[in-house]
Amino acid sequence: MNKEEFLARIGYDGGRLSKGQRAIADYIYMHYDKAAFMKAATLAESAGVSESTVVRFAIALGYDGYPDLQKTLQNIIRNRLTTVQRVEIAGDLSQDEVLETVLRADIQNIRRTLEAIDQDDFNRIVEALYAARSVYVLGVRSSAPVAQFLGYYMGFVLDRVTIVTPGISDVLEQIVRIGEGDLLLGVSFPRYSARTIEAMRFAKRQGAEIIALTDSATSPVGEVADLCLTARSDMASFVDSLVAPMSVVNALMVAMSLRRREQLGEYFTKLEGLWSEIKVYQEGRDEA
Repeated sequence: MNKEEFLARIGYDGGRLSKGQRAIADYIYMHYDKAAFMKAATLAESAGVSESTVVRFAIALGYDGYPDLQKTLQNIIRNRLTTVQRVEIAGDLSQDEVLETVLRADIQNIRRTLEAIDQDDFNRIVEALYAARSVYVLGVRSSAPVAQFLGYYMGFVLDRVTIVTPGISDVLEQIVRIGEGDLLLGVSFPRYSARTIEAMRFAKRQGAEIIALTDSATSPVGEVADLCLTARSDMASFVDSLVAPMSVVNALMVAMSLRRREQLGEYFTKLEGLWSEIKVYQEGRDEA
């Protein structure tokens, strides 16, 4: 459902809504970007009705309850929120609520990711990564840390992994040699990066296979990809929640490492010797 369909749904009630429910519909119609992240009690206060009226309003529209309605509205507008609007959505939280609210939201993101992820697609992506001649991993802005983390650990498992690094040179310059037999894994979450989408389209025109790590197969990033790995990334204020995407990355790397357990064992044995020789890590001290 897009914004126009949702607003049309609440704009024409056919006599189904009470006066109080109509007030809620009018408020959402005028302030849908703010209402999407309001608690039921806050929305009720803003519309001048009771919290129970908000719940009945959601049910009258055919939703299971207010959280279900709110989730629909959030999915509609989340990619269009400016940074200023993202800051404003946290305005209803008190300092004492922040820790529990954010952690519970991250737990919910992981739970929803687990419920929605396609195991067959996950397995196909593992196979595609192994089959690729070279793998390029790309993520910019807030998705860059996820791409860096993924590319770093993938480099232990596969021989030819390139982390496309924004800022050093143009992204397209770094993938200009990509072609058939290669694979580009693009990481992007709302607000979706135009540069990442541009690079994915370029790589696809060059004959490379495209994998997306994003929040939905129907996202602008997912629509470009041949295979899509999805994870929830609901925001907390202006901060993107990337807990679920990082968890999916962890699962992907464990799955890939299982394919080369013996080779990795030998590889890391050599690395541990090297790391010890050049003192990469601080050694622990014996307890007195």
